[in-house]
Amino acid sequence: MEITERQREILCQIIEEYAETAAPVGSMTMAKLFGVSPATVRAEMARLEALGLIAQPHTSAGRVPTDAGYRFYVNGLSGAEEESGVSAFERGVHALEVRVSSQSRADSAIRGAVDALVELTGNLGLATIDGQLYLSGMSRLFTQPEFSDARRVQAVAKLLDNLEPWLREAAPGEALNIFIGQENPIGRNSEVSLIISKFRSPFSDRSYIGVLGPTRQNYSKVMALVRYAGSMLEDLII
Repeated sequence: MEITERQREILCQIIEEYAETAAPVGSMTMAKLFGVSPATVRAEMARLEALGLIAQPHTSAGRVPTDAGYRFYVNGLSGAEEESGVSAFERGVHALEVRVSSQSRADSAIRGAVDALVELTGNLGLATIDGQLYLSGMSRLFTQPEFSDARRVQAVAKLLDNLEPWLREAAPGEALNIFIGQENPIGRNSEVSLIISKFRSPFSDRSYIGVLGPTRQNYSKVMALVRYAGSMLEDLII
């Protein structure tokens, strides 16, 4: 997909602003950030909208990212960008290590890592432990503004009901797997992203840990923390 550097920067800024505010991002906001006229930003937004990377939920509203926009953004993140904001990432690493190192059993260590991810990301945390799916942070997930709609809550519940058997059968093979919105194999209308890391544990060579949250989230931070959680557990509990 061909977009200019300025269009890429505007898309990234829309995604990051929307992650913080949960409100559509307007051209005036972008114009101030980029030091150009609102008309210039509107033209660039129109191009991004034509490409399906952003959408306008209401006629008078600003723009929000689409699933395709999030995917374009995530695919463009390098390892260094995932760990941008080094001090925040290091605090997260420390919190994960404290939770895991204080546990003497593998199952408790995995649960501790999941609970730390919940606190660090505000998402629902999950992991497979001895063939079972451990979930933590359900209330944190459903306090997000996206889930005031009962239909979306039901779609998330359907996804969670079927997640453990799907993980067992599909066995995603990448060290870090990211399923955005409609990419989710189940609960496609729930408008959530599933970010999971595969790791080896005493229970399986294909254990998983990760988070599930709204598509509106800080992907660079969450991806880095989930990736680190998986590699840390593999190093410490095998």
